[in-house]
Amino acid sequence: MSVENITESVYASGIVKSRNQYQVFSNANGLIKNILVKEGDVVSAGQPIISLVNETSKLSAENAELNAAYSSSEANRDKLNDLRINIDLARAKMRNDSSLYERQKNLWSQQIGTKYQLDQAQLAYENSATAYKSSVLRYNDLQRQINFASQQSKKSAQISNTVLADYTIKSKIAGRVYSISKEEGEMVNVQTPIAVIGDASNFLLELQVDEYDIGRIKIGQKVLVNMDSYKGQTFEAVIKTIDPIMNDRSRTFKVDADFLTKPQALYPNLTAEANIIIQTKENALTIPRNYLIDDSLVILSNKEKRKVVAGVKDYQKAEIISGLKKDEVILKPAQ
Repeated sequence: MSVENITESVYASGIVKSRNQYQVFSNANGLIKNILVKEGDVVSAGQPIISLVNETSKLSAENAELNAAYSSSEANRDKLNDLRINIDLARAKMRNDSSLYERQKNLWSQQIGTKYQLDQAQLAYENSATAYKSSVLRYNDLQRQINFASQQSKKSAQISNTVLADYTIKSKIAGRVYSISKEEGEMVNVQTPIAVIGDASNFLLELQVDEYDIGRIKIGQKVLVNMDSYKGQTFEAVIKTIDPIMNDRSRTFKVDADFLTKPQALYPNLTAEANIIIQTKENALTIPRNYLIDDSLVILSNKEKRKVVAGVKDYQKAEIISGLKKDEVILKPAQ
């Protein structure tokens, strides 16, 4: 037995990831026409990185733009002006026929003229009024048709331009191109990633914690990190996020940690092993963990079994809270 500091931790394996790292997918199937960047390039948000062959979509977009221009109110101004002239003429004739009808009614009230003349004047006025209303209806109907066709063609142009934009793949973030898995002339589809982009200088740890340990993990806990790329060195990190859903296949939870101390150079997908610090006890009475039976018994030098209360445990040692004294001798249980 000895008195020493003991730290309880949870083991987790993981990888280094660039912050905001994501796989780039195409929104359309097609052939790669140009790869506009190379691996290692720094890109800005919205910057084109790959263009696909898009002649059919380009022609469709141009055709949609032509239809939109042809269907616009400006392009149909002459048709509308022609109907406005007809409305003005019909209105003038209706007013003239109305005056003649009123005059004929006045004459008839004075017993001047014939009933036939009055009826003819009334009929002429009613016909001209109907013609005026009809010309107004034709104008309004044409205007509605033009407006509808214009809006419809504009929407078609917007859809075509959106489809056309799918043939230019752009970076979602400002960062670095870490990998490109396709070459010019290769086919791409919407299901297969074609590149990886992430932050150029900001990295984090993505750890996998076993479902049996996740209940002990909390945001803010310290993490000690070792990497094969930097053997013999230990770096520090801190837990920042804990995914609330378990991966059914691996039976693990994803936990992200930010570096507190890190090497000068980091790269995505470097492997890491981590110990998440649960608690630390100073000046604790400890025994080798394999001397502890069922976490509650030890064998004394006289082979008597004694019940003890264990506290913090690491992979090699266990803290004894009560049941043993520092100077007592215990035996290793038979395997």
